[in-house]
Amino acid sequence: MHVLFALGPGESSLDAFETALDRAIEADDDLTVAVFGDAADRERLAGQAHDRLADTDLAADVRELESEPAPHLVELAEREGVDRIVLPGGERSPLGKIQLDSVTEFVLLNATMTVTLIR
Repeated sequence: MHVLFALGPGESSLDAFETALDRAIEADDDLTVAVFGDAADRERLAGQAHDRLADTDLAADVRELESEPAPHLVELAEREGVDRIVLPGGERSPLGKIQLDSVTEFVLLNATMTVTLIR
């Protein structure tokens, strides 16, 4: 299975990346990591992803998305024939309802493949 993981700014994003990476290793999935955020975030996150991937035997591709990550994630997934997009996301409101950021919401509404949220 080819999995696209969206790695953006925020602490929960790195935790979700660890979960997705463990799953990809266990299932022997092909993994592409799409890094987004401002220039400093992209550089930092790409470095962290490369460092973490170097500790594994998994061959993975790390790509930086420079602008408007949501439509670029969907386009990348469709162009590359991705089977699943994995996103960190979904915070709970004080009333217990899930709250999605704009990137997650766009991908959920527009992706033509399975989307998995890791909270």
